[in-house]
Amino acid sequence: MNGTLGKLLIDLGLWAAAALMAYAFRKPTLIELGIPLNVIGYMGLSVGVMALTAWYYHLPRQTWQRAGVPDLMVLARAVTVSTLLMFALGFILQGWLQLPRSVPLLSGVLGFLFMGCVRVVARLLAENVRRQEATDQRRVLIVGAGSAGALFAREMQRHPESGLRPIGFLDDESGKQRQRVVGLPVFGRIADLPAIVVRESAQEVLIAVPSASGDFVRRVVDLARKAQVRYRIIPGVFEILSGNVNINQIRDVNVEDLLRRPPVQLNTAEIAGYLKDRVILVTGAGGSIGSELVRQLAQFGPRTVLLFGRGENSIFGIQQELGRNFPEIENVALIGDVRDEKRLRAVFEEFRPQVVFHAAAHKHVPLMERTPSEAILNNVIGTRNVVHLCLEYGTSRLVNVSTDKAVNPTSVMGASKRVAEMVVSAGASRAHPGQAFVSVRFGNVLGSRGSVVPTFMAQIRSGGPITVTHPEMVRYFMTIPEASRLVLQAGGLAENGKVYVLNMGDPVKIADLARDVIRLSGALNVEVVFSGIRPGEKLYEELLTTSEGIDATTHMEIFSAKLAPVDAQLIDKELQLLMENAAKSDSNAIRDQLGQLIPENKFGQVR
Repeated sequence: MNGTLGKLLIDLGLWAAAALMAYAFRKPTLIELGIPLNVIGYMGLSVGVMALTAWYYHLPRQTWQRAGVPDLMVLARAVTVSTLLMFALGFILQGWLQLPRSVPLLSGVLGFLFMGCVRVVARLLAENVRRQEATDQRRVLIVGAGSAGALFAREMQRHPESGLRPIGFLDDESGKQRQRVVGLPVFGRIADLPAIVVRESAQEVLIAVPSASGDFVRRVVDLARKAQVRYRIIPGVFEILSGNVNINQIRDVNVEDLLRRPPVQLNTAEIAGYLKDRVILVTGAGGSIGSELVRQLAQFGPRTVLLFGRGENSIFGIQQELGRNFPEIENVALIGDVRDEKRLRAVFEEFRPQVVFHAAAHKHVPLMERTPSEAILNNVIGTRNVVHLCLEYGTSRLVNVSTDKAVNPTSVMGASKRVAEMVVSAGASRAHPGQAFVSVRFGNVLGSRGSVVPTFMAQIRSGGPITVTHPEMVRYFMTIPEASRLVLQAGGLAENGKVYVLNMGDPVKIADLARDVIRLSGALNVEVVFSGIRPGEKLYEELLTTSEGIDATTHMEIFSAKLAPVDAQLIDKELQLLMENAAKSDSNAIRDQLGQLIPENKFGQVR
């Protein structure tokens, strides 16, 4: 007998027993004299109805060893349908069945209890077996007794083979003190963590607050380190919005967690309105920001995503990932360079993109100081090519990814990105009705290629020290997903010609960030040394020039910079000269021209 048939027969047997017990409860004297023929007929009819209902609702396919509330809800629907059908049949066949009206209802209640209990017992027995087999379980103290903490605690209870055993919670909310959540006690407040770890012999602390701020995470990490216990964290709120909670999502705390801010609220309707069923081109699609933009925008149902970039390996990687996670979306990998207008034109001619995200750029300040011509050709001329083709082919929306280094630039890289903003603004002045060309300006992105955190980790792995250029150097930071989501949202605002400034929160000292990395790595013997400011660097970055102000937008995390009008004809003339100087690799001429084009530049000044 296979498992499916066996489960069906058990269900039908329990259902028949429920029908007999319902009759016995209503007419015990009849049962004492022997089971009448009409009762046997009712039982057979009831079993037949339940068999059909069970087949329709796939009850035999349920896995009893892991049965949960969803399975019981399906069972309840099947029982309800069977009960109603028996009510109807009892009324039609009343003359033969002589059926008390309460029997179908009582039979349904008893049947649900019997069939539900067998599932719960099967699950409890299976969990007990798995618990006995999982001999090496770590005792986990959960910080956060909210819904996320409860979900992860329940998952650990259901999967003892994971080696994690939840023992209780800590939470600062007064209403949760001395309460029980999923059968586990709330021991006290978070400040009690060291004492509770010792008292309860906890071996691990799990931070289960997906919307926790960086300060909150840092506080728990410090307490866990004081208690000399391992600490881990669940994903942030955006990573678990789907509701698919899995123990495998538990991971070590990283620097991004220590810099968390309240989650960004998105206007998904606004975003979906300009991305759904559209052909979307992402330049620099293999880069850190470009690839994350692809991941984020794919959730809004575009028709086709064009992955354009120079690095074949990175483009291939994001294409494969997109194909796995969103097989319903057409994706096209396109190897090319934004500096090559002929190649770009071929892409626009063949695919006619309706939305363009321009994320292709050189971004490393010291490298661009050495090769200004490359910064001009890639960041400026490449942007010009994209803008011209968007105008020519009627692209409805262009979103240019910019940087805070474009503000009062002290570096060639920053100046090239400021000119790129001006190029987009000049293109916006020539845009046709229905077109919107915007730039989005934000700061450093944690985890992106060449950013400080991977550099710090490499230095720790090599034994240290960690090098920081100056003890007072500060930067604005965002995570890659956060920056990408806000870029998509800014594209949804789409006021033609605007430069949007993202709310970056408070700036962070690079030296403090280095100490956080050391703290999380456990390599407490690694020192932080200061190497001196590199060419083109500033002590702190700004998001606005001295002549700019900001206007509010409909999104609380995005502002609009008040920019001076751009003379499109002057920009065209300057771009031609810049391209000529770049072609000759005339670094001095490039710097001089950038200085004239950007009056607020501060080349050579360290602030």
